[in-house]
Amino acid sequence: MRIALIADIHGNVVALDEVLAELEKKAVDQIVCLGDVAAGGPRPAQTLERLRELDCPVVMGNADQWLLTPQNAVPSDETLRWFSDIGSWCRNRLSDEQLSYIESFVPTFEQRIDDDATILCYHGSPRSNTEHLTAMTPEDDLDEIFASVDADVLAGGHTHVQLFRRYTNAILLNPGSVGLPYEIEPETGVVYNRPEAEYALVEARGGSISVSLQRVPFDVETVAKDVRESDMPHADQWLEDWKVEN
Repeated sequence: MRIALIADIHGNVVALDEVLAELEKKAVDQIVCLGDVAAGGPRPAQTLERLRELDCPVVMGNADQWLLTPQNAVPSDETLRWFSDIGSWCRNRLSDEQLSYIESFVPTFEQRIDDDATILCYHGSPRSNTEHLTAMTPEDDLDEIFASVDADVLAGGHTHVQLFRRYTNAILLNPGSVGLPYEIEPETGVVYNRPEAEYALVEARGGSISVSLQRVPFDVETVAKDVRESDMPHADQWLEDWKVEN
Protein backbone atom coordinates (compact mmCIF):
# COMPACT_ATOMS: atom_id res chain seq x y z
CA MET A 1 0.00 0.00 0.00
CA ARG A 2 1.23 3.49 -0.83
CA ILE A 3 0.00 6.39 1.32
CA ALA A 4 0.60 10.09 0.73
CA LEU A 5 0.85 12.27 3.83
CA ILE A 6 0.09 15.99 3.60
CA ALA A 7 0.00 18.50 6.45
CA ASP A 8 -0.08 22.17 7.37
CA ILE A 9 -1.66 23.56 4.21
CA HIS A 10 -2.76 26.78 5.94
CA GLY A 11 -5.00 28.19 3.22
CA ASN A 12 -2.37 27.98 0.47
CA VAL A 13 -4.42 26.41 -2.32
CA VAL A 14 -1.71 27.09 -4.92
CA ALA A 15 0.75 24.85 -3.06
CA LEU A 16 -1.92 22.20 -2.44
CA ASP A 17 -2.83 22.03 -6.13
CA GLU A 18 0.82 21.41 -7.04
CA VAL A 19 1.03 18.55 -4.56
CA LEU A 20 -2.22 17.00 -5.78
CA ALA A 21 -1.02 17.23 -9.38
CA GLU A 22 2.13 15.34 -8.34
CA LEU A 23 0.14 12.70 -6.49
CA GLU A 24 -1.94 11.98 -9.57
CA LYS A 25 1.28 10.73 -11.15
CA LYS A 26 2.30 8.64 -8.13
CA ALA A 27 -0.63 6.20 -8.08
CA VAL A 28 -1.20 6.43 -4.33
CA ASP A 29 -3.79 4.24 -2.64
CA GLN A 30 -4.65 6.72 0.09
CA ILE A 31 -4.11 10.35 1.04
CA VAL A 32 -4.12 11.30 4.71
CA CYS A 33 -4.07 14.92 5.88
CA LEU A 34 -2.39 15.60 9.22
CA GLY A 35 -4.25 18.83 9.92
CA ASP A 36 -4.02 22.62 9.83
CA VAL A 37 -5.93 23.02 6.59
CA ALA A 38 -7.53 26.43 6.14
CA ALA A 39 -6.34 28.95 8.72
CA GLY A 40 -3.33 31.14 8.02
CA GLY A 41 -3.45 31.85 4.30
CA PRO A 42 -5.33 33.76 1.60
CA ARG A 43 -7.67 31.03 0.31
CA PRO A 44 -9.18 29.23 3.33
CA ALA A 45 -12.52 28.25 1.77
CA GLN A 46 -11.02 27.08 -1.52
CA THR A 47 -8.38 25.02 0.28
CA LEU A 48 -10.97 23.37 2.48
CA GLU A 49 -13.17 22.52 -0.51
CA ARG A 50 -10.23 21.03 -2.40
CA LEU A 51 -9.49 18.78 0.54
CA ARG A 52 -13.12 17.79 0.98
CA GLU A 53 -13.23 16.69 -2.66
CA LEU A 54 -10.51 14.15 -1.86
CA ASP A 55 -12.76 12.45 0.71
CA CYS A 56 -9.67 11.49 2.70
CA PRO A 57 -9.08 11.10 6.45
CA VAL A 58 -8.15 14.40 8.13
CA VAL A 59 -6.60 14.81 11.57
CA MET A 60 -7.59 17.80 13.73
CA GLY A 61 -4.75 20.32 13.86
CA ASN A 62 -4.43 23.11 16.40
CA ALA A 63 -5.22 25.73 13.74
CA ASP A 64 -8.31 23.74 12.70
CA GLN A 65 -9.43 23.62 16.32
CA TRP A 66 -8.82 27.36 16.60
CA LEU A 67 -11.33 27.96 13.80
CA LEU A 68 -13.96 26.16 15.86
CA THR A 69 -13.15 27.82 19.20
CA PRO A 70 -11.33 31.10 18.42
CA GLN A 71 -12.33 32.73 21.71
CA ASN A 72 -10.23 30.17 23.58
CA ALA A 73 -7.13 30.54 21.45
CA VAL A 74 -5.99 34.16 21.57
CA PRO A 75 -2.19 34.00 21.84
CA SER A 76 -0.50 35.67 24.78
CA ASP A 77 2.62 36.36 22.71
CA GLU A 78 2.24 39.75 21.02
CA THR A 79 4.38 38.56 18.09
CA LEU A 80 1.74 35.94 17.28
CA ARG A 81 -1.31 38.18 17.46
CA TRP A 82 -1.08 39.09 13.79
CA PHE A 83 -1.44 35.40 12.93
CA SER A 84 -4.48 35.25 15.21
CA ASP A 85 -6.00 38.16 13.28
CA ILE A 86 -5.47 36.25 10.04
CA GLY A 87 -7.11 33.19 11.62
CA SER A 88 -10.19 35.23 12.54
CA TRP A 89 -10.35 36.57 8.99
CA CYS A 90 -10.14 33.01 7.65
CA ARG A 91 -12.93 31.81 9.92
CA ASN A 92 -15.23 34.57 8.70
CA ARG A 93 -14.81 33.28 5.15
CA LEU A 94 -16.03 29.78 5.96
CA SER A 95 -19.65 28.70 5.76
CA ASP A 96 -21.45 26.82 8.52
CA GLU A 97 -21.22 23.72 6.33
CA GLN A 98 -17.45 24.12 6.01
CA LEU A 99 -17.09 24.57 9.77
CA SER A 100 -19.12 21.40 10.24
CA TYR A 101 -16.67 19.63 7.94
CA ILE A 102 -13.80 20.76 10.18
CA GLU A 103 -15.69 19.36 13.17
CA SER A 104 -15.50 15.94 11.49
CA PHE A 105 -11.69 15.90 11.71
CA VAL A 106 -10.38 13.21 14.06
CA PRO A 107 -7.77 13.43 16.88
CA THR A 108 -5.79 10.52 15.45
CA PHE A 109 -6.12 8.13 12.53
CA GLU A 110 -4.71 4.61 12.39
CA GLN A 111 -4.58 2.37 9.34
CA ARG A 112 -3.07 -0.96 8.39
CA ILE A 113 -0.64 -0.47 5.52
CA ASP A 114 0.53 -4.09 5.16
CA ASP A 115 -0.29 -7.45 6.68
CA ASP A 116 1.98 -6.75 9.65
CA ALA A 117 2.35 -2.96 9.59
CA THR A 118 0.26 0.00 10.73
CA ILE A 119 0.56 3.77 10.58
CA LEU A 120 -0.65 6.13 13.31
CA CYS A 121 -1.40 9.69 12.19
CA TYR A 122 -1.78 12.74 14.44
CA HIS A 123 -0.99 16.46 14.28
CA GLY A 124 1.45 17.38 17.04
CA SER A 125 1.50 14.10 18.95
CA PRO A 126 -1.10 11.43 19.80
CA ARG A 127 -1.87 13.25 23.04
CA SER A 128 -1.81 16.90 21.91
CA ASN A 129 -2.11 18.75 18.61
CA THR A 130 0.22 21.46 19.92
CA GLU A 131 3.14 19.22 20.91
CA HIS A 132 6.38 19.58 18.92
CA LEU A 133 8.26 16.41 17.96
CA THR A 134 11.64 17.06 16.37
CA ALA A 135 14.93 15.39 15.62
CA MET A 136 16.10 16.56 19.05
CA THR A 137 13.17 15.37 21.19
CA PRO A 138 14.69 13.18 23.95
CA GLU A 139 13.99 9.45 23.76
CA ASP A 140 12.62 9.54 27.32
CA ASP A 141 10.01 12.07 26.21
CA LEU A 142 9.09 9.92 23.23
CA ASP A 143 8.72 6.91 25.54
CA GLU A 144 6.14 8.86 27.53
CA ILE A 145 4.34 10.23 24.46
CA PHE A 146 4.05 6.85 22.74
CA ALA A 147 3.68 4.68 25.86
CA SER A 148 0.30 3.28 24.79
CA VAL A 149 1.00 3.26 21.04
CA ASP A 150 1.82 0.21 18.94
CA ALA A 151 2.43 1.26 15.32
CA ASP A 152 5.22 0.86 12.78
CA VAL A 153 5.00 4.40 11.38
CA LEU A 154 4.30 7.41 13.62
CA ALA A 155 3.32 10.37 11.45
CA GLY A 156 2.59 13.93 12.53
CA GLY A 157 2.88 17.51 11.34
CA HIS A 158 2.74 20.83 13.23
CA THR A 159 6.44 21.79 13.10
CA HIS A 160 6.48 22.61 9.35
CA VAL A 161 9.83 20.79 9.14
CA GLN A 162 10.35 17.44 7.44
CA LEU A 163 11.54 14.64 9.73
CA PHE A 164 12.63 11.03 9.35
CA ARG A 165 13.80 9.46 12.60
CA ARG A 166 14.15 5.95 13.93
CA TYR A 167 12.43 5.42 17.28
CA THR A 168 12.66 1.93 18.84
CA ASN A 169 11.22 -0.33 16.13
CA ALA A 170 9.15 2.42 14.53
CA ILE A 171 9.69 5.26 12.07
CA LEU A 172 8.96 8.74 13.38
CA LEU A 173 7.91 10.88 10.44
CA ASN A 174 6.88 14.43 9.59
CA PRO A 175 5.99 15.18 5.94
CA GLY A 176 6.69 18.89 6.39
CA SER A 177 4.29 21.62 5.34
CA VAL A 178 2.39 21.97 2.09
CA GLY A 179 1.54 25.63 2.53
CA LEU A 180 4.12 27.17 4.90
CA PRO A 181 7.37 25.16 4.68
CA TYR A 182 9.91 26.63 7.08
CA GLU A 183 13.54 27.33 6.28
CA ILE A 184 16.20 28.86 8.54
CA GLU A 185 18.92 31.19 7.32
CA PRO A 186 22.20 29.72 8.62
CA GLU A 187 23.83 33.13 9.06
CA THR A 188 21.03 34.88 10.95
CA GLY A 189 18.75 32.14 12.28
CA VAL A 190 15.78 33.94 10.70
CA VAL A 191 12.88 31.65 9.78
CA TYR A 192 11.19 32.19 6.42
CA ASN A 193 8.93 30.25 4.04
CA ARG A 194 10.31 28.40 1.05
CA PRO A 195 8.24 28.10 -2.20
CA GLU A 196 8.38 24.31 -2.22
CA ALA A 197 5.38 22.34 -0.98
CA GLU A 198 6.35 19.35 1.13
CA TYR A 199 4.71 15.96 1.54
CA ALA A 200 5.68 12.32 2.15
CA LEU A 201 5.06 8.94 0.58
CA VAL A 202 4.92 5.81 2.73
CA GLU A 203 4.88 2.43 1.02
CA ALA A 204 4.57 -0.95 2.70
CA ARG A 205 4.83 -4.17 0.70
CA GLY A 206 5.90 -7.67 1.67
CA GLY A 207 7.01 -6.66 5.14
CA SER A 208 9.17 -3.78 3.91
CA ILE A 209 8.41 -0.12 4.64
CA SER A 210 9.86 2.74 2.57
CA VAL A 211 9.51 6.47 3.16
CA SER A 212 10.16 9.26 0.70
CA LEU A 213 10.16 12.93 1.71
CA GLN A 214 9.11 15.04 -1.25
CA ARG A 215 9.24 18.70 -2.28
CA VAL A 216 7.52 20.27 -5.26
CA PRO A 217 8.00 23.92 -6.29
CA PHE A 218 5.05 26.27 -6.68
CA ASP A 219 4.66 29.80 -7.98
CA VAL A 220 4.96 32.05 -4.95
CA GLU A 221 4.01 35.07 -7.06
CA THR A 222 0.61 33.47 -7.66
CA VAL A 223 0.26 33.05 -3.91
CA ALA A 224 1.25 36.69 -3.43
CA LYS A 225 -1.37 37.68 -6.02
CA ASP A 226 -3.99 35.76 -4.01
CA VAL A 227 -2.95 37.73 -0.92
CA ARG A 228 -3.05 41.10 -2.65
CA GLU A 229 -6.46 40.42 -4.19
CA SER A 230 -7.91 39.43 -0.84
CA ASP A 231 -8.49 41.69 2.14
CA MET A 232 -6.46 39.45 4.44
CA PRO A 233 -5.10 41.46 7.40
CA HIS A 234 -1.34 41.88 7.86
CA ALA A 235 -0.79 40.99 4.21
CA ASP A 236 2.54 42.84 4.02
CA GLN A 237 3.91 41.04 7.07
CA TRP A 238 2.69 37.69 5.73
CA LEU A 239 4.46 38.29 2.42
CA GLU A 240 7.68 39.27 4.17
CA ASP A 241 7.97 35.70 5.45
CA TRP A 242 8.14 34.60 1.81
CA LYS A 243 10.71 37.19 0.87
CA VAL A 244 8.24 38.56 -1.65
CA GLU A 245 8.28 42.29 -2.33
CA ASN A 246 5.02 44.05 -1.57
